[in-house]
Amino acid sequence: MKIKSIAFAFVLATIVACSTLSRGSGTTDQSQSTVVQVDNQGFLDMDVYAVRSGQRVRIGIAPGNTKTNLTLPSTLVSGLASLRFVADPIGGRRASVSQEITVAPGDTVVMTIPPV
Repeated sequence: MKIKSIAFAFVLATIVACSTLSRGSGTTDQSQSTVVQVDNQGFLDMDVYAVRSGQRVRIGIAPGNTKTNLTLPSTLVSGLASLRFVADPIGGRRASVSQEITVAPGDTVVMTIPPV
């Protein structure tokens, strides 16, 4: 029951923000890495996945009560990409899904997992 309430709170309170990094003189550098900064304010560790066109790719673990930077594979973000993020509590039964956002190479996506 506790896992369900954690997942429900995550779905209701997840904040996903996207900000573009400075790219210099207006040119885009496709070699810049795209980062997901996960602020896991909850106690449970989370497996974090990126979902694009039904393809679910594990990008790493976000330990509880920490901020973690996870780099997205360049195959997911080649140009503009619409992504969703899934945070699955380790040992939990239900996954929580974020809203869909558009991400470009070099962006930093901030995902907050609230405490329960």
